[in-house]
Amino acid sequence: MSKMQRTNVYADPEDLAQIKENAQKLGVSEAELIRRGIKLAAMSTRVWDEPLDFPEFDSDGSPLTSEAVHQAVVGGATR
Repeated sequence: MSKMQRTNVYADPEDLAQIKENAQKLGVSEAELIRRGIKLAAMSTRVWDEPLDFPEFDSDGSPLTSEAVHQAVVGGATR
């Protein structure tokens, strides 16, 4: 784990009460739940330098086989 940095945020009292309750039920600290929330927020708003290259499927509309999906993913990963 990297070095932690302290910061202050304003939070809704109801949200803080819910965090407190959840932390007790899960047996973790309130700070741990807040760190998890910060991580989720950071990852969900991440902007990539280049667009992600998802595989495209040429299909007649029929369901794809798991082998076709596997080949597309493996092919995309080796490009």
